[in-house]
Amino acid sequence: MLSLSMDMIESVKTCFKKYATFSGRASRSEFWFFYLAYWIVTLITAVVFFPLMAIWSLATLIPFYAVSARRLHDINKSGWFQLFYLIPLVGVIILIVWFATKSDPGKNRYGPKPAK
Repeated sequence: MLSLSMDMIESVKTCFKKYATFSGRASRSEFWFFYLAYWIVTLITAVVFFPLMAIWSLATLIPFYAVSARRLHDINKSGWFQLFYLIPLVGVIILIVWFATKSDPGKNRYGPKPAK
């Protein structure tokens, strides 16, 4: 059975608490729940009031890249690998695979394994 270390609300709170923290590590559940919440709110704001979507997207731009960097750190990769987003299709596929990769056990060069 799949064990989730964070729920969606806790993940979103953590990501906004670490708004611009690019150091440390983020678990898969922290990353994916934040990503899911981001897209749910984006779609709702796009349907309800489009200019609100632009404000939401700008407000969450830094936390999105910060949690992405921390997620890459969790698998012992540099946050700079996010530049792969600039490679059409292939770069996004590589990043999705890395974001879904199981965390490194124990401590790595970016710090200890996330508690949750």
